[in-house]
Amino acid sequence: MNRHAIRHRLSLVVLACVVAVWLAALYGCFRHASREVQEWEDARLVEYAMLIARLDAADIARFAQTPPNAQFEIARPNAPASQWDQDALPRDVLLQVLESNGASVASSLPAAASAVAAAAVPGAAPRDVNIDGTPWRFYELRDGGTGRVVRVMEMANTRSDLVTGIAWQIVWPLLVALPVLALVLWLAIGRALVPLRTLSATIRARDAKSLTPLAIAAVPAEVKALVDAIDQLLAQLRQSLVRERAFTSDAAHELKTPLAAIKVQAQVALSADDPALQRLAMQRVVQGVDRSARLAEQLLLLARLDEHERIPARAVHLGELIDDAVARHLAHAHEKGIALRAHVQSEHAIEADPVLIGILLDNLIDNAIKYGVTRGNVKVSLFERGERQCLAVRDDGPGVAPADLARLTDRFYRGTGAQAPGSGLGLSIVERIAHYFNGVLTLRAGNGNGEGDGNSDANGNGSGDDGDRRGLAVMIEFPALRETHHDDLARSGTAAT
Repeated sequence: MNRHAIRHRLSLVVLACVVAVWLAALYGCFRHASREVQEWEDARLVEYAMLIARLDAADIARFAQTPPNAQFEIARPNAPASQWDQDALPRDVLLQVLESNGASVASSLPAAASAVAAAAVPGAAPRDVNIDGTPWRFYELRDGGTGRVVRVMEMANTRSDLVTGIAWQIVWPLLVALPVLALVLWLAIGRALVPLRTLSATIRARDAKSLTPLAIAAVPAEVKALVDAIDQLLAQLRQSLVRERAFTSDAAHELKTPLAAIKVQAQVALSADDPALQRLAMQRVVQGVDRSARLAEQLLLLARLDEHERIPARAVHLGELIDDAVARHLAHAHEKGIALRAHVQSEHAIEADPVLIGILLDNLIDNAIKYGVTRGNVKVSLFERGERQCLAVRDDGPGVAPADLARLTDRFYRGTGAQAPGSGLGLSIVERIAHYFNGVLTLRAGNGNGEGDGNSDANGNGSGDDGDRRGLAVMIEFPALRETHHDDLARSGTAAT
């Protein structure tokens, strides 16, 4: 695009607006001046009629023989005829005077005007008539003192050039000023676009790695909005790069551990002569590979959630997904001697993606089982709180230190003294999925009940038997889709020990 495109466009638009307004003003002035001149000429024609009505018969006869000249201007004797305008040409006023009894006093009207004169209405305003193809301005007066009827007319095709003169007086200063105005506009618009050129030069001179604010002072409000938007974009890019670098660094660090363990166990299997020792080493290699694969899956899921493309959502019933998730983890809970229970008290749907909600439930239940105690309990609850669906997962493990509670959702963060293996991504994924579907995640030390059964307060603190401060309670509130269900499903869940 032309580097002067804005300048050219603005100049042309402003000039076009000026010319359009100027033409409209010229047209209005011309119409108004034409109307005023016509009224003035009609008034002069009426004055001729009034003057002639008061003359005696001899004077009227002379005016009939030598019609008065109604021209406005006098021709200059030394000027050539080509320079004469229309008002310098003769404009004879023709007349006809009748006595009160209809007798003619004098007349200079052409014979063809008799029909027009016969149809005239005395005292009516002057009007245009056509006689033998020639336009005339005609007026008839009945004098109240003498009773005479006076008819006067003049040719209408030699109009006054007063209107043209007035229009020209308006036009010529603008014609002279238009090039000057175009030059002034060009310079003024160029001056106004200086901040844009400064902004372009500043951006062009920046290093590709520099994401600091532009810091351009004294710019117009319109350009400041652009500068602020660019600064905001640079700030978002800085944050994105910081997160990406931290994520890459942490991911690399986390992947080193299982890979190093796999290498060690593979070396043990290669060097050991005892088949039992070799088998144990290979089992640990498989465990390390599983851990690495899960870590890779979680990293890919986080990358997918961070994409700008929106994941489609539909109506999802959490109760059904909870039952499926509990069934998937029963064997794992049984191995550790943990009772895994589901308690569903609501059948309203939420708007979400069932696959992502399943991953959310898997992470919550897996964490609860992983950090739970042998012969302990893990409870998955679903209940209503106003217009929201509340999902809660509670365990009775050793709990989390208050200082660690606020950081549990940070990526790769693991609480102080964490004994179970893990990558520190589970709750981070849970929080990201919850926020993706307008959910609110709350972490609370202790595993007290909070199903909204009348024994819990607004914060979900219950008065059940297991309301001590051990364990961890994770609660997510989703906006509920208000729809009617015709089946009363009050399920009290599945239990396993």
